[in-house]
Amino acid sequence: MHHNMKRIIPLVLISISSFVVKAQDLGDILLAADDASKLTENYMSPAMKGLMYSMNGGWYSTAKVHKKFGFDITIEANTSFVPKAEELFAFISSDYTYTSLPNGEQFLPTVMSTDDSEASVDIRIPYESNTYKVASFNMPGGIGNDIPGNAVPGPMVQAGFGLPFHTDIKLRYVPKIAFNNELDAGLIGIGLQHDLTQYFGPIDNLPLSISVLAGFTTTNVTYKITDDNLTDEITVTNGEAAFKMDTWTVQALGSLDFKIITLYAGLGINNGSSSIKVKGDYDLTYDIQDSNGNTVSTINESITDPIDINFDASGFRTTLGARLNLGFFKIFGDYTLQKYNTLSAGIAFSFR
Repeated sequence: MHHNMKRIIPLVLISISSFVVKAQDLGDILLAADDASKLTENYMSPAMKGLMYSMNGGWYSTAKVHKKFGFDITIEANTSFVPKAEELFAFISSDYTYTSLPNGEQFLPTVMSTDDSEASVDIRIPYESNTYKVASFNMPGGIGNDIPGNAVPGPMVQAGFGLPFHTDIKLRYVPKIAFNNELDAGLIGIGLQHDLTQYFGPIDNLPLSISVLAGFTTTNVTYKITDDNLTDEITVTNGEAAFKMDTWTVQALGSLDFKIITLYAGLGINNGSSSIKVKGDYDLTYDIQDSNGNTVSTINESITDPIDINFDASGFRTTLGARLNLGFFKIFGDYTLQKYNTLSAGIAFSFR
């Protein structure tokens, strides 16, 4: 099924889905009790941030708006490059209450690392009368080697439509898709681009266009967590991992539109917030050890909705790009300087 699955999901969500499917390997992290959220956050952070930067890309390939009732359809990919420093995270013992690394690593791979080695993690939680609940599991390695250029991709389909008053409305949409009854994913976005050139009088005759753009994108991915994804120490009822991501951007745009070539630029801000929630009821099995490390018994514990973490990304962005105009068929590419630099490229069919 895995092979078909990739074909069934439209390109748009393949990237997010690959992170979600990787996050299954994190199921065993629940044994880390109060430390599970911190470990998950550190491991997933660059993928979540990269997706937020990707989702704010590719809203435009010119500052010029459509004439009334003009329209375009754009197919594009935005790829955010993970800074080298964020391929690993420092394991700082004092940040964790019950977790230690028996092999003494000081850095662990994040999901975007090219290091795919697993790290063994020991859990030791004080229990009654001088005994401890103990368990161990493996932290997954990174998937950086499976992704070209170790970048977070965000493919997208978008339509633009010319409204009155020199304003374009832009829509991004991927219908909610379920496959294999395990993964649900959908994306929706709306943007407005308003022409400012009209207020500058005689400048109208130049090939220069200036406009302002605001865009908002939201995506939801839910993945069913089943016992197949977990070690024998964990059983689950109604398990689900839910990823939600909201991003918005406001930018001033400028372009020089010539017959065959358009040069364009944007300057503005990004903002994004996202969350990972792990829901359901989980039964965990721990060994009970005495202070000498001898196992004296085992214990079962139940936890509900164990993980709820949030990620934020914001900052300034500067974009430079060029577009080739072959009649109504356009090919464009641009590069954005921001915390995770982003490359956007695509094709558009644009009329009026």
